[in-house]
Amino acid sequence: MSKAAAVVAGAYGGPEVLSVIDVAVPEPEPNQVRITVRAAGVNPFDHKLYSGIFGADPGQLPLRLGVEAAGVVTAAGVDAVGPAGPIAVGDEVIAHHAPGAYATELVVPASSVVPKPVALSWEQAGGLLAAGTTAVHVLEAIGLGKDETVLIHGAAGGVGLVAVQLAVASGATVVATASRAKHDLLQELGAMPVVYGPGLADRVRTMAPDGVHAAADLVGTDEAVDVSVELVPDRFRIATIAGYERGVRVGIQLLGGVPGGDPGTEIRAAARLRLTEAAAARRLRTVVADAYPLREAAVAHRKIMAGHTTGKIVLVP
Repeated sequence: MSKAAAVVAGAYGGPEVLSVIDVAVPEPEPNQVRITVRAAGVNPFDHKLYSGIFGADPGQLPLRLGVEAAGVVTAAGVDAVGPAGPIAVGDEVIAHHAPGAYATELVVPASSVVPKPVALSWEQAGGLLAAGTTAVHVLEAIGLGKDETVLIHGAAGGVGLVAVQLAVASGATVVATASRAKHDLLQELGAMPVVYGPGLADRVRTMAPDGVHAAADLVGTDEAVDVSVELVPDRFRIATIAGYERGVRVGIQLLGGVPGGDPGTEIRAAARLRLTEAAAARRLRTVVADAYPLREAAVAHRKIMAGHTTGKIVLVP
């Protein structure tokens, strides 16, 4: 059994509870692989986990963090077969779902591992799948079709940029909310950007005179939920991954691992190869906002909590 460095939450609270400790890394059992991590994606869920939102059981501490990582396979158990086939030592891979991914090394089920596209850097690969699979789930949940118009709130974030690209590729018209500084990027990706804030519904109506068929709230503000409800006739074609309290009150779809939410487990698992294939063919652009070393995980978390990032934040061991 070897040792690795890993980020943990030693208590429930804010980023100040994060630290790096040494943890044991076991040899992989059958259907498992060991990975040397080159980059791990930072996601809002990671902060929610140690904030106490999902419960504050002291018996779970210290709490390992992270759900996705890219790296190199250093050991493989018997019958280590992933969604794309057998996995061998030396393979460059992406792992998702990968609990404890904020680490220099970890063991994960082979079923969590897919090949890393050569076209992606380690940082891009480490931040691809959590956001990407969420984007796929959102678009499937709202039933977006060709020649329809979708309103995507928080379009310049990690999930938003993938959702925009997938929606545009499907033939949909995308109206995308973001701060003005991010409009050029969204236009490059094929969306019609619009600034959020007072008057948003009227601005969207001007951009989509034939109406809005579906909406995705990826930011969790009351404005995003309320404007979506105002513009989209069918509330079942509105989904949120963050505005749960407001979403319950107005009767829209809640997506993710919250009470009453749809986790989309099968949809997200099936989306992994679709996303890596699109990235390998350069049909999907992956944007990394910042990369931080493991010891600066608290800095990375403060940045993601503040919002307004363009693309993904990753940790690099």
